[in-house]
Amino acid sequence: MAQAAPRVVVVGGGFAGASAARALKREDPRLAVALIEPNAHYTACPLSNAVIAGLRDMKAQHFGYAGLEREGIVHVPQAAARVEAERREVILADGTPIGYDRLIVAPGIELRFDALPGYDAAAVELLPHAWKAGEQTLLLRRQLEAMEDGGLVVISVPANPFRCPPGPYERASLIANYLQRHKPRSKVLILDRKDAFSKQRLFEAGWTALYPGMIEWVGESSGGGVTEVDAATRTLRTEFGEHRAAVANVIPPQRAGAIAAVAGIADATGWCPVDPVTFESRLVPNIHVIGDAAIGGAMPKSAFTANAQAKVCAGAVVALLRGEKPGEPKLINTCYSLLAPDYGISIAGVYSPRDDLLAEVEGAGGTSPLDAPPAVRAEEAVYGEAWFDTITAEAFG
Repeated sequence: MAQAAPRVVVVGGGFAGASAARALKREDPRLAVALIEPNAHYTACPLSNAVIAGLRDMKAQHFGYAGLEREGIVHVPQAAARVEAERREVILADGTPIGYDRLIVAPGIELRFDALPGYDAAAVELLPHAWKAGEQTLLLRRQLEAMEDGGLVVISVPANPFRCPPGPYERASLIANYLQRHKPRSKVLILDRKDAFSKQRLFEAGWTALYPGMIEWVGESSGGGVTEVDAATRTLRTEFGEHRAAVANVIPPQRAGAIAAVAGIADATGWCPVDPVTFESRLVPNIHVIGDAAIGGAMPKSAFTANAQAKVCAGAVVALLRGEKPGEPKLINTCYSLLAPDYGISIAGVYSPRDDLLAEVEGAGGTSPLDAPPAVRAEEAVYGEAWFDTITAEAFG
């Protein structure tokens, strides 16, 4: 009698989950792979800052799951309500159980509405976060369009870790690009919970060249940490004073998506500790965690990271199901940021397991040259678009 094919269930249909499902099926076509994702399509965060700035259509951010279904992956259009780890079952929102031999959880992030006084689920309608692409992205865009020339746009940035470390600074850049074109007397103020940020020298050099006097960044030690917001008046308070915004973009602290806490795979930090070789949870066996929700050591939370971890995790799951020992991986992350339609910068890193975390391989990464000519910046902008096309095709087909 033929043995039933091993069952792998993937929770979450973003870059991590979709990439993992496809990689599993390609590594071993015999696997029964199910993707649990309640939405009919995924709205991508990379390049969504260009949507905010009126440079890109929101429809270009939408990706469906038909490509995965054509490869024999079952798309289950429901939310995962809980995980019964001892029985190896995921319980759907309607109570239906789905059994698994191995489970991959890729829930992305959940915004912490308990972390910043005054910023709750209702406040997002006045002070959009736009940190999950979709209606919030369009709301921030509409607020910019409605703002009078001369208005102040304030962006509040949380402490690490959070999704896409360079994202707030790309957003400030592209908002300044919009203002330069449509409301040139306006300014952008970045209030930051950190004293340094990803690609800082490159961003600041770009702001000087492209938007002189338009963007101000205030770090934590200079009073940049927002301690409270008043949504009704669009006021952001710090220990050093308060700032009244015409448009306020509040990016709150984050944690792993809600199912992580329910499944018991998130620790006290709100994120999920994993084995850096297999991405298996350190808290619950037979469950693997990838993407933004995982504690990735030096590896940042990004779409490229999610895709890279998905492929490594899929290979490890296939090996474990065969009774084999997974090989030690090397993972790559590259992040492109747009400061203008024809001005891009990037950072790259290589990571490998060390001391039970993913550590950066010294000398293997780097950033764009600080003194690059305009032609190189224009090429990097093109590379960023090409990267997006490639990774979305790889994840969604």
